[in-house]
Amino acid sequence: MSFVWVGMGFLTFFAASTLAIDVGMFMTARSQAQNAADAGALAGATALAFNDFDDRSAGGPAVRSSITTAEANLVVGHTVSVQSGDVTFPLGPTGVNNRVMVNVFRTTNRSNPVATLIGPIFGVNTVDIGATATAEASPANAATCVKPFTVPDKWEEHSVPPNDTFDRYDNHGNLLPNPDIYYPPTDTAHYQGYTQADKGTVITLRAGTGNNIESSFYYSWKMPGDIGGSFYQDNIANCNPTIVSVPFDMTQEPGNMVGPTNEGVDLLKARDPNAEWDSVNERVDSEYNPSPRIFPIPLYDPDYYQYNMTHGRNASLKMVNWVPFFLEGRNGNEVYGRIVPMTGVIDPNAGPAPAGSLIYAIRLVQ
Repeated sequence: MSFVWVGMGFLTFFAASTLAIDVGMFMTARSQAQNAADAGALAGATALAFNDFDDRSAGGPAVRSSITTAEANLVVGHTVSVQSGDVTFPLGPTGVNNRVMVNVFRTTNRSNPVATLIGPIFGVNTVDIGATATAEASPANAATCVKPFTVPDKWEEHSVPPNDTFDRYDNHGNLLPNPDIYYPPTDTAHYQGYTQADKGTVITLRAGTGNNIESSFYYSWKMPGDIGGSFYQDNIANCNPTIVSVPFDMTQEPGNMVGPTNEGVDLLKARDPNAEWDSVNERVDSEYNPSPRIFPIPLYDPDYYQYNMTHGRNASLKMVNWVPFFLEGRNGNEVYGRIVPMTGVIDPNAGPAPAGSLIYAIRLVQ
């Protein structure tokens, strides 16, 4: 009877060992597989936003980034199986095609199942492990590190001959013949703001003079927190952590800010002096991720500004969108750089993201 009980005890011991060792390993493998799927989905969504939003082919950056990133995350010391067909692009709940789903496998069908340790005693040599994750590149409705200067949003030019000035009202606030028209981001059917097609476009910013509204003229605005040239310069050279969502009413910074602007720009460039635009891959090469020289520039409503000015009201600026900007350098009072995508945040207390935003929030949704 003692031998019987000892034998039963050994069976119980083996069963407990299986639970303690193999099942624990299975749980670890499942967790690691989920990490691989999560990483692959996030990499794919990032590639959509920063490389090519329209290329969803097997050899495109979204699919390749998903596969290579998922494969870099080992599951119990071995690579997961991820094929191009395992990367799909499901529609979001609003019908927007901005999601990436990644499935990863360590299964018998893929010739890479997870081997058991104690299981072979009971005839279980391997188990199948898999995981799935979905991420999306959502247009952000808020941003941080916003700079204290703003340029007008794009408008529909009607002047004859065409010029680079927003002309809608005369000095008395009356509509001009063939007035220019500005469609705000809320008018998604007509909005003509910056889009993915503008990626890499060079733009030059110049200090605004008088009340002129030109696409390259910037006005200084007072950011939350303080006032004055020193605070203004610091907000350019560094990152103001205030989360700014649109629409946002801006007050112009009093005084001449050309000097603080130039000094702040020089200090900002010195923070990442070797960053440069890679024209072949259409991206910013930097030792930082992301480079501090990439930041959002607020876009103001030109109609709102000009209407208030011509009706005798205080010059006020209404932020309606952003254009993400890579600072390349400064030439005198002119700041030049390129339009590049960047990451932002989702503010649950703010409204929807502005149409055509090039600022994305990369996040897991499943």
